[in-house]
Amino acid sequence: MHPAPSVILFTTLSGLGFGLLAFLGLGYPGVTGWVAFVFYAIAYGLAVGGLLASTFHLGRPERALKAFSQWKTSWLSREGICSVAALLVMALYATGAVFMDSHWRVLGIIGAALSLGTVFTTSMIYTQLKTIPRWNMSLTPLMFLSFSLAGGALLAGQESLAPWFLLIAGAVQLAYWVQGDKAFAASGTTMGTATGLGDRGTVRAFEPPHTGTNYLLREFVHVVGRKHAQKLRVISLTLGFVLPVLCLWLPTDSSMVKHLMAAVAVLSHLAGIAVSRWLFFAQAEHVVGLYYGKR
Repeated sequence: MHPAPSVILFTTLSGLGFGLLAFLGLGYPGVTGWVAFVFYAIAYGLAVGGLLASTFHLGRPERALKAFSQWKTSWLSREGICSVAALLVMALYATGAVFMDSHWRVLGIIGAALSLGTVFTTSMIYTQLKTIPRWNMSLTPLMFLSFSLAGGALLAGQESLAPWFLLIAGAVQLAYWVQGDKAFAASGTTMGTATGLGDRGTVRAFEPPHTGTNYLLREFVHVVGRKHAQKLRVISLTLGFVLPVLCLWLPTDSSMVKHLMAAVAVLSHLAGIAVSRWLFFAQAEHVVGLYYGKR
């Protein structure tokens, strides 16, 4: 698929923001006062900023509110409801931490669950699509959740937990790429099934259906070269997981160097996840490409 910048920003930033909210809701770190205000400002800035970025990909952004009415059948609607609920509950929890030096534990646990639930519903928007085999597998929600927890742990300053979450997320990413590369072939979808002519023999493309471009070709038929994709995977894995772990495990007695390495780890992880998200969309082979002889 054509990787829209707005969707890349959305999936990258919102995952980090809701991941941080989840850790804050569970009391990691157990900050209060102005320190807590800074943590919540960062979390809300990422989460809300990501959600707002997603609206730029809508054909009619002014109709976004209508998405909330389809919660029985639409994962997009469930995501909207879950995100609003998470933000409201965590706002109440943040009020206690910032202004009253109190942590209302039950409220925090509910907010953390809703925050991770938002990430899960986001992942299911893509997982449910059988027309994109690379997304239609159980590793997709696992990848979204592991990325959110790893990024949340980093932003929450959990130096003992973050490396392990990063290693788990990196392993999930590798598994996703390995399984994803086989998903299209394993789906059994061919040009014969795409055109409905498979029962008459082997089907091949003689000429394109039309000479010009159209919406389907612009949005759903984006081909990434194998060598280019491999290079981007190495960059994503290195920046997103390997370098942050090395920064956190680097032995140092200087608090200044320690904080600098933590900042580098966060920025590196953010860049790596952005590259991963670009690949997530760019390598999503929609089956409609078969009709145009592009798969």
